[in-house]
Amino acid sequence: MAKRPVRYVSSRRRKRSGLRPSSEHWLLLLGAVVAFAVVIGWLTDVPWPTETTTGNRKARLTMAQARASNALVPIATAKRRAATPFRFRGGPAARLQATECLATVALYEAGNGRDAQRAVIQVVLNRVGAAGFPKTVCGVVYQGANRTTGCQFSFSCDGSRTRRPEHDGWEQARRAARRALSGYVYAPVGRATHYHTDWMVPYWRSSLVKVATVESHIFYQRR
Repeated sequence: MAKRPVRYVSSRRRKRSGLRPSSEHWLLLLGAVVAFAVVIGWLTDVPWPTETTTGNRKARLTMAQARASNALVPIATAKRRAATPFRFRGGPAARLQATECLATVALYEAGNGRDAQRAVIQVVLNRVGAAGFPKTVCGVVYQGANRTTGCQFSFSCDGSRTRRPEHDGWEQARRAARRALSGYVYAPVGRATHYHTDWMVPYWRSSLVKVATVESHIFYQRR
């Protein structure tokens, strides 16, 4: 019986049949580094050092830490610009609609606080006259409301409108809205176009000028 010839596999083909030893070492090293980073992150659990909401990631500042951070930012009273009386241009139906929009944002954003409601209303009217915002009251109030994120006033996209509160604050807010549409100016916030509560630190804080505080709200105007 004839013997089958012995087939020899070259060293080059043997190397191609599997991972090279150096590649295996690199994969093991990479896995060890990733595991080490995960463990360190889990053990330290260090909060983000700045904003409570920064795009898609959320910082872990406590309310006390956020308030302390906000308190370190001085109020630039000298830079606060005076707002001018708002002139509403529209018929009775449009005025009624604008009144309801202003009252709604004032109540949801400021609760029953009279001064805070007036301050929020002033911010809305300031935005109507500022570049980069809608040119109607209701347009400003509900800007971005059709998105789950990115709305200008959180109540308009977080489901709050489905839980419409019924209490005395509504009539107070409507009175404040009617006065503002008739030319009343809430002077303490000047031409502020942004605000937030003192227990949070928004990512945009450093890009604006802090001009006032009203109750638990902090107000800013553009530089």
